Amino acid sequence: MSPRRLWAIARKEFIHILRDPRSLAMAIALPMMQLVLFGYALTLDVDRVPLVVWDQDLTPASRELVSRFLGSRYFSLAKGAGSYWEVERALDKGEALAALIIPSGFSRWVESFREAQVQFVVDGSDSNTATLALGYADVVVSSFSKELMITSMRRLWGQPMREPLVLEFRAWFNEELQSKNYIVPGLVAVIMNVIAALITSLTIAREWENGTMEQLVSTPLRTSEMVLGKLFPYFAIGLVDVAIAVAMGKLLFHVPFRGNLFLLFAVASVFLVGVLSIGLALSIITRNQLLASQGAMVITYLPALLLSGYIFAIQNMPQALQLISRVVPARYFVKIIRAIYLKGLGLEALAAEVALLLGFAFAVLILAHTVFRRTMA
Repeated sequence: MSPRRLWAIARKEFIHILRDPRSLAMAIALPMMQLVLFGYALTLDVDRVPLVVWDQDLTPASRELVSRFLGSRYFSLAKGAGSYWEVERALDKGEALAALIIPSGFSRWVESFREAQVQFVVDGSDSNTATLALGYADVVVSSFSKELMITSMRRLWGQPMREPLVLEFRAWFNEELQSKNYIVPGLVAVIMNVIAALITSLTIAREWENGTMEQLVSTPLRTSEMVLGKLFPYFAIGLVDVAIAVAMGKLLFHVPFRGNLFLLFAVASVFLVGVLSIGLALSIITRNQLLASQGAMVITYLPALLLSGYIFAIQNMPQALQLISRVVPARYFVKIIRAIYLKGLGLEALAAEVALLLGFAFAVLILAHTVFRRTMA
């Protein structure tokens, strides 16, 4: 392999990218735009659930319960209601996602130490939001009920009462429990996976469509020099994308970064080689830019989005899909980048995933080389 010939084909590709603003925009501007859009639009947090309240009791005890709901960050008052018809109408029109109904006599039941009942109605159209809203409501009511019980016991016995069991919890790695800290690192992996395969899927196919492949074949270029020379410019652009994404994650979304930056770029480099080789192999096989780009989207985007654990937990998937996800390289890169970002893990804890990515990158690079050599034969 001649370094001179390798640099010549890489330089040719660099010049083509610089002369084609669309390719440069696709390679740099598009990942930035996707990171901003997905980072802000995609969230798993369920906060400020719109709540309609019908307080039939209108006593200090009922108002205290309502204030417990509205004082938390999980509920916000959408409107008040004066009848079941108004409650149903608010839920039907989507003005509220949940309803709190306090019956008359609520305060009398509480003060006489009898069981008091309130009704919490939730719109179950979105099962995830409904489940979380029910959990939030249960915590609010349980806390209010416990305080009432302690106050009642203090009145009866005339002395403070201690709780027999106190639960203290700590959340590791994502102390604020914000979904953006979980989503943004995985989003970097998904965007890299899609963009890298997409931009390289156009390289060889473009040479065929422009009629310049015959000229390249007539030169002393070897197959390995052609493949690596085509990959190198996009590999460099991919690392620039990684640097931009890391900077945006820290400065724009304030995602904590606890790991080793060098390790992150090293693993990203291995992953980039693999996904770039996928796009190059598709470009060689199809010889058509449209078909190559469509194939790259199907092969990289859908598995990376659905089977990598980026949004949906792999352990909750059917067993068949869990087995299929084992051949999706984005699954291992998403796990690695999240572990580096949030947990600060090193290579000793991620050796198995890194080894799988190395095997994937080597196998796909050899595939692209073999396919191109056979095509030129």
